[in-house]
Amino acid sequence: MSSSQSGATYESAGVDLEASQRVKERIKEVAKKTYGPNVLGGVGGFGAMYRVGGYKDPVLVSSTDPVGTKLMVAVMANNFDQIGADLVNACVNDLIVIGADPLFFLDYVATSVMDPNIVETVVIGIANACQEVGCALIGGETSEMPGVFSDDNFDLSGFVVGAVEAEQMLTPMENIKEGDTLIGIPSNGLHTNGYSLVRHVFQLHANRTILSEYVQELGETLGEALLRPHPSYYSILKPVFQMSKGIAHITGGGLYENMPRMLPSGLAVRFDASLWESPPVFQLIQKQGGIDIEEMYRVYNMGLGMVVVCEPEETNTILGSVKGSLVTGEVVTDTGSGRVLIENM
Repeated sequence: MSSSQSGATYESAGVDLEASQRVKERIKEVAKKTYGPNVLGGVGGFGAMYRVGGYKDPVLVSSTDPVGTKLMVAVMANNFDQIGADLVNACVNDLIVIGADPLFFLDYVATSVMDPNIVETVVIGIANACQEVGCALIGGETSEMPGVFSDDNFDLSGFVVGAVEAEQMLTPMENIKEGDTLIGIPSNGLHTNGYSLVRHVFQLHANRTILSEYVQELGETLGEALLRPHPSYYSILKPVFQMSKGIAHITGGGLYENMPRMLPSGLAVRFDASLWESPPVFQLIQKQGGIDIEEMYRVYNMGLGMVVVCEPEETNTILGSVKGSLVTGEVVTDTGSGRVLIENM
């Protein structure tokens, strides 16, 4: 088979190997800042290596998440500064419900055309978020897939592995009982859920310029409110892991879908929505779309990022330890009317 300079190349098929290699070299330098002595082999090899130390009987806990269609809003706003933090924190918060500490993180970026500047911005955000929770950005993958993704769209996913002492794992199914207290930890907005509804309500596909418009009731632009990063709750909740019977991360599906995931059979939870404030962006979405309040609570966190279940005797200690936390309800007997009851919506 003869070769020819005028023949087809990978670049003519839409894949720029040189741009991909430049990205990988940049990522190596960013990732190294997150390494500790337990990282034996990080970004650049075929497989990353991490030595688990400091535990007598460690249980490994893993979680994976994408940013979802919030990424499309970031593309529309041409703002990628916080998307990396969204990715890390959405994953790390899922470890919290077990009482686990994050150990290492991997990312996956798939694009139509590799833009080294955008990828580097995203990975810097990932690395910064990892550093904040003591987690190593140990590896990942970048992939150019022209034909799968079009225009400037791309996808972003993350994978985290954590550890917890076997005897210290949170086991809500075994411990939660009637009369336990629900303590809510406030959210700062949508986090990473419900953006398909947002794009539909505001018709962002046809009018992305609305993202840069100042909205009086928000006190900022719509884009700023929608792209506020999903926060990590690890640092503020770690001190109360052992006072907690269970912790729920309120993601897609809101309280209705996430609370039952830790409830023993025969029990339900009753919330009083008048006890906490929802960020104003939720009211704006509801008004703009004429959305029923019940639907809002089935899609969004509506102001609660995490919910801790504890013995009533531990309530004041947790409230004093976790800034901004507040009592939001209690565990009750399941009467068949629903496992999650929300009053005063």
